[in-house]
Amino acid sequence: MKEKDGMRIDRMSKSSSAVSRPLVLDIDDFKGDFSFDALFGNLVNELLSGYLEEEHDASDGHSANDFMANGHLRTTSDSVAQGLSSPLFPEVDALLSSFKNSCMQLIDLKKQVDDRLSNLKKEVSAQDSKHRKTLSELEKGVDGLFDSFSRLDSRISSVGQTAAKIGDHLQSADAQRETASQTIDLIKYLMEFNSSPGDLMELSPLFSDDSRVAEAASIAQKLRSFAEEDIGRRGIGSSAVVGSATASRGLEVAVANLQEYCNELENRLLSRFDAASQKHELSTMAECAKILSKFNRGTSAMQHYVGLRPMFDLEVMNEDAKIVLGEPGSPLSPSNVSRGLSSVYKEITDTVRKEAAAITAVFPSPNDVMSILVQRVLVDRVPKLLDKILVKPSLANPPHMEDGGLILYLRLLAVAYEKTLELARDLRSVGCGDLDVEGLIESLFLPHKDIYIEYEQASLKQLYKSKMAELQAEGYQSSEPTGSIGRSKGASISSSQQQISVTVVTEFVRWNEEAITRSTLFSSQPAALAANVRAVFTCLLDQVSAYITDGLERARDSLTEAAAMRERFVLGTSVSRRVAAAAASVAEAAAAAGESGFRSFMVAVQRCGSSVAIIQQYFANSVSRLLLPVEGAHASACEEMSTAMSSAEGAAYKGLQQCIETVMAEVERLLSAEQKVTDYRPPDDGNPPDHRPTSACTRVVAYLTRVLESAFTALEGLNKQAFLTELGNRLHKGLVNHCQKFTFNTNGGLRLKRDITEYGEFVRSFNAPPVDEKFELLGIMTNVFVLAPESLSTLFDGTPSIRKDAQKFIQLREDYKSAKLADKLRSLWPSST
Repeated sequence: MKEKDGMRIDRMSKSSSAVSRPLVLDIDDFKGDFSFDALFGNLVNELLSGYLEEEHDASDGHSANDFMANGHLRTTSDSVAQGLSSPLFPEVDALLSSFKNSCMQLIDLKKQVDDRLSNLKKEVSAQDSKHRKTLSELEKGVDGLFDSFSRLDSRISSVGQTAAKIGDHLQSADAQRETASQTIDLIKYLMEFNSSPGDLMELSPLFSDDSRVAEAASIAQKLRSFAEEDIGRRGIGSSAVVGSATASRGLEVAVANLQEYCNELENRLLSRFDAASQKHELSTMAECAKILSKFNRGTSAMQHYVGLRPMFDLEVMNEDAKIVLGEPGSPLSPSNVSRGLSSVYKEITDTVRKEAAAITAVFPSPNDVMSILVQRVLVDRVPKLLDKILVKPSLANPPHMEDGGLILYLRLLAVAYEKTLELARDLRSVGCGDLDVEGLIESLFLPHKDIYIEYEQASLKQLYKSKMAELQAEGYQSSEPTGSIGRSKGASISSSQQQISVTVVTEFVRWNEEAITRSTLFSSQPAALAANVRAVFTCLLDQVSAYITDGLERARDSLTEAAAMRERFVLGTSVSRRVAAAAASVAEAAAAAGESGFRSFMVAVQRCGSSVAIIQQYFANSVSRLLLPVEGAHASACEEMSTAMSSAEGAAYKGLQQCIETVMAEVERLLSAEQKVTDYRPPDDGNPPDHRPTSACTRVVAYLTRVLESAFTALEGLNKQAFLTELGNRLHKGLVNHCQKFTFNTNGGLRLKRDITEYGEFVRSFNAPPVDEKFELLGIMTNVFVLAPESLSTLFDGTPSIRKDAQKFIQLREDYKSAKLADKLRSLWPSST
């Protein structure tokens, strides 16, 4: 308790001391980074420092028991009494005193600040008025200054214009003076040249001084131009002017002397140019070329320079031919010529590129020189090489295929043209001035391109003839008899060896494709290209049409020969057994030949279809796109293709008809040979009826199955359908005729019905509904042999369409007469006879 009292006393003493030392405020305290918290702290921290320490000690000195459950500090009665006797917050008075003092100081400071602000406003207003006045005066001065500058600028402009006029007059006067001086000199020089003809010894030193050659050349050209112009002008009006002849003669002397001097000077410069060229002194060459450019624009110097280039020497050109053509007597090869031309043309391009560097450094107009150089290459060196390569053969007597034929010339022409075009592009990239390089190339090949298509067509014909001769030779070698082979068998082998080959047709297309590639190369315009392509494609159509038509005709020959064999050995009714056996053997051989011919023709038809497909595919992929840009060309080509294939279609149609005849002939032979009378009228021996097909039917079906296998493979689409439909109709007709040769009883009718069912099952593979219907009706019609006479009317009631044919079949019944079926039929159909 005593300690606490001591602390309060100490705190009060501190408060009293703080009051005795009030806080002094200054305006500067509020400048800069002013903080109200710092100001307030300065006012109260010193007064409350003791209180703060006491509070800290008090919070540390209380124990847990000093606090009640509600958080308030427990106090004893003594402490309460002590508290009542002394104030709880003795620093209040000191703080109030300090706050009042501070408020008074702040009020004073505010007044000071307000006074200062008022004074500053007055000063600013005064300065602003002064400044505005100064600006107004400056603006007036600037305006006056601008006016002065404007007057000065006008004056300077006027003086400048006057000076420019004076300068122009002075320059004009100087130019006139210079012109007059030059004119005097020129007149003086002209008088020297006009003194006497051929006398050049009395000329001024200018014309003999090597150091002033350029000046002398310029003056000489001026004098020459003036004199020639004067002669021309005076010559026009000589009839109206007296004494003009004398003047003209004088100027003619001057012109002659000037011409002689210019020639001499030009030759002298060219000699100096040649000497410098041999030493490769480009600066001297450039100086001479510059002076020579005054003579005919330097054309003589340019041509002289180009003409002396080593690349045009005869030895170099001979070496070109040796590189391209090889050793004398060696055969030409397009690949070797292509490599040789590439090598020679590369050397030419490299040489021209090197010359271009020197020309650029020497001549004042390098483009003109490059034009002359490239033109010399394309009209001298290249043509001489091409003339040795492209020797145009004779169309009337073309070279043999062993020597390369016409195709060698065409291939060489294409290689040379293509490589020369590449040379033209390379030379243009190097530089050739305004020279039309492509035009020169076209002019080089124009004699060849004008008649190119004639050679192309002749070459294709020659290739075709050569190939046909080769195939004929191969067929002849393979058809030579090697033993006791008969004539017919040997002919059959020969025919089989000369079958249509898709490989040969593909070779035709390859020739044509190569020809069209050349046509595309040589024809730049769409119309010309379309015309050439049509001409080339027409050759292919003619070749393929002739080849496959000839192949089909050869295949038909075997069918014709087989038919001739069948006709040759037709026997009468009464022959000996030995003769019949021999005839049967020959008939078997004829049947074998017919079957072989059938297969061969079907193979030919199949290959013919494949060949036509190849042509159509080639036309669609390679030809049509070249014809479409020209109106009508594509349609005309399609029409030509259709016309060309018509001959092959005709041969194929005839051959297919012969195939049907061959098949039907063999069917009739088998039926005649194998069909027995007892097959359809078996004896009534009590044995059960035979429900199997007859042997004749079995053999016919086996033959048809075997022989038509090739037809099913070879034919497609509508061709296959038409062929099988026709064959089915012919087979139906043949079977009807065959049935009318026999008499049928009931069991025979059942046997016939079984045969017809077998035939119907086979022809169903034809997928020909009309044929199926005919065989179905034929099967129904065979029921006339099975039904009882009184039941026949029911058959016709169900299928009245077979009535007419059925009447013929009824007459073939064994009991036709005994059962008096004729009378019954008349009763059923009174209108029938």
